[in-house]
Amino acid sequence: MEKLLIVDDELSIRNSLSFALEDGYEIFTAVDEKSAVDIVSGVDISVVLLDLRLGSEDGICVLKSIKAIRPELAVLIMTAYGSIESSVEAIKAGAFYYITKPINIDELMLLLEKVKEYMALNNKIKYLSSQISQSSFFYNIVGTSKKIQEVFNLIDKVKDIDSNVLIKGESGTGKELVARAIHFEGKRKSKPFNVINCSAMPANLLESELFGFRKGSFTGAFEDRKGIIELSDGGTLFLDEIGDMDINLQIKLLRVLQNKEVRPVGAANDIKSDVRFISATNKDLKEEIKNNLFRKDLFYRLNVININLPSLRNRREDIPKLVGHFIKKYNMLLDKSIKGITSEALEALERYRFEGNVRELENIIERAIALAWEDFIGLKDLPEELFFRENMVNLPNDLIEIYVGDSMKTIEKKVIQQTLRVFDNNRKRTAEIIGISERALRYKIKEYNL
Repeated sequence: MEKLLIVDDELSIRNSLSFALEDGYEIFTAVDEKSAVDIVSGVDISVVLLDLRLGSEDGICVLKSIKAIRPELAVLIMTAYGSIESSVEAIKAGAFYYITKPINIDELMLLLEKVKEYMALNNKIKYLSSQISQSSFFYNIVGTSKKIQEVFNLIDKVKDIDSNVLIKGESGTGKELVARAIHFEGKRKSKPFNVINCSAMPANLLESELFGFRKGSFTGAFEDRKGIIELSDGGTLFLDEIGDMDINLQIKLLRVLQNKEVRPVGAANDIKSDVRFISATNKDLKEEIKNNLFRKDLFYRLNVININLPSLRNRREDIPKLVGHFIKKYNMLLDKSIKGITSEALEALERYRFEGNVRELENIIERAIALAWEDFIGLKDLPEELFFRENMVNLPNDLIEIYVGDSMKTIEKKVIQQTLRVFDNNRKRTAEIIGISERALRYKIKEYNL
């Protein structure tokens, strides 16, 4: 729930506003500048209702003190002494709006909705601005590990040359991000960057999308249409999942790469084409060649420069930075204010196998941000599959001393006791790890007096 601060020296005003707004906000109150500044400094306040006259104190001074601590904070000025001069002064000092006493609650509620809309829009603008400023950081490819730094170095080396690039890596590792970084950091950045997924459509439709067609070349071709290769002239075409392209269509693509020309379906003449091709695959194309599913000559045309993207499992040291990046991103996009993640939840993410790589981590954090009610993402905000043993790596190698002659109950007690310790007495996670229900675990804890 969003937090609202009421700053007024009159108890009746504080109480009446608190009562009117408590269903939509967590209410804090202050009577003077010091108490207001203390609250703003220590609490994540979303909006402030500030009286322009606080006994002997000037509300404009209080406003300036609040803005010095939290410049982005929306402050609504309240006063019984409405005048053009005071309202202009308040707006100049950073007030969001100006409302006169006695307060009309309907008008106030409408203003507060406007504040929410403004803050949400402002957060999105900040996020998009940060995305633009981060373009020099290779378009949101986040990490400091040695493996990802090697990828950064390769991007920097190839961005200004026209050689074709083949990006290899598991699904979710960020192959399209690398392709975008190469294009938008390089000399072709002012020209088109287009993407087509070779596994997302049947061969005949993919052919039309790639090469375009002429009117009347097939049923439904009612007019000429340019293909994505022609539309990418001067720029870059990213062919995602190139390993899934039909073998017959591969022959036509090879001709484009060899001759720098494209012929639309149904056309009699070729069109000159200046396109840099960046391809990506999660398949072993050499194995596909052995199985006659991919052309060797096309492979060598595409694989002039290759970039291998590491899985998230192989750069686990980047997980904390990625988590922080995604918390910031989805706080802004979802208009939330999650401050971070608990150490226990971060450790759980670091133990997880991440078959879906960075994309899966992003989805987990987006879900947690959307559902979390507290200031920090905790274990309870993470999906249950993170805690299944088969999905974990680097589980603690804690040894449990078991002796010949120990009873099964003694062994069971030791296993439960040690697993509870490792998972900080989290019963749900402990039950999942040792393969029993929470109810059964509760009985065992009571039985063994743990």
